[in-house]
Amino acid sequence: MADVTQTHNTTPEELIEKFLKGVDERFEDLKKNFTPREPDELLTTKELEKELKISAVTRWNWEKKKILTPRKIGARTYYLRSEIKELLLNSNK
Repeated sequence: MADVTQTHNTTPEELIEKFLKGVDERFEDLKKNFTPREPDELLTTKELEKELKISAVTRWNWEKKKILTPRKIGARTYYLRSEIKELLLNSNK
């Protein structure tokens, strides 16, 4: 026999309201603890140079010294914005 739950002195509307209130509370908890991940933005070499105010020679030197990690897709080169942010945040430590 299946589990049966009986409610006494509760109308179907009250039961639905209690159920929805519980669901709303769970969603509110989820919203407080949930931080959506933003897709990682790719920067081109020109965008990187412009944003960091550096020359192509400086960018190339930083790649050679492993300060920057380029991503190659075919003949194009990209840099992850998150890695650049992390590099800038940790540069003074």
